[in-house]
Amino acid sequence: MAAEPDELYTLRAQFWLGHYQMALDEGKSIARRPMSPELKEEREAFVARCAIAMKDYSKDISGETPALQALALQAQYEALAALGDGAQTQSVILQLQSMLGDGVSPLVQLIAANVFLQAGMKKEALACVHNGTTLEQVALCAQIYITLDRLDLAKQSLQQMRKMDEDSILTQVVSVYIALATGSSMASEASHTLNQLSEQYGPSPMLLNLMACAFMQAGKYSEAESKLEQARSEFAATDADTLVNTIVALQYQQKPVGEYLIALKQHHPNHFLSQGLDTVQGAFDREAIKYRVAA
Repeated sequence: MAAEPDELYTLRAQFWLGHYQMALDEGKSIARRPMSPELKEEREAFVARCAIAMKDYSKDISGETPALQALALQAQYEALAALGDGAQTQSVILQLQSMLGDGVSPLVQLIAANVFLQAGMKKEALACVHNGTTLEQVALCAQIYITLDRLDLAKQSLQQMRKMDEDSILTQVVSVYIALATGSSMASEASHTLNQLSEQYGPSPMLLNLMACAFMQAGKYSEAESKLEQARSEFAATDADTLVNTIVALQYQQKPVGEYLIALKQHHPNHFLSQGLDTVQGAFDREAIKYRVAA
């Protein structure tokens, strides 16, 4: 008996590859197709996740399902975090934590983990997904392990994903993350996978940034700069990853980075690098006053 067609295959693939507008368009185009209640809920969640990924926090995320309620909280959290409103973001985190417990859906766990991770709560994020039963939960688990310098556990998560769905786009993307975390010895493998994905689905800022990271791992800083220039020119990318990676690629080539530092502080004032630069600049200014020579 032939398997039922996966109505959300393209939607998922585009989202996982960072093609958020294309994923959003796909989600809207299939809205009238007959599908199970579970797939309908997943489609609605992906549409909301696309809006959040594109920083469109003004979109009304409404619905009675716990997943949509959690996504509304995620949008609220990210909007408040962009404003630097720490007190209110903590309130959102508490609301998300209250949604977790026995019987909570894997999607709500995933959403909560993403918010906790943004808040620097790695332990709490990992607790949401370390026993995950979905591909996305295991993928996020692998990413958290990478940030914790537990590459051994990240590789175990990748093996679990391969058993679940070896051909999935998400499995391929996570294999790239692990290859990049491994170091220069795996840079060519990461580049090969990324080139295949880009040729099949088209480049996105996310894929171009990963390509740039692979080039930098291989010591090819000019090629990395080229990919990041493509992200800025074709997609008007001003996300933190593009700006930070551009700064790194240029610094390795001893090229000026002032323009991109200004853009980073302008667009992402609460990014850890922006705040670090402000701290260093403030310390320098205080020291300079001590040695100021009177006219």
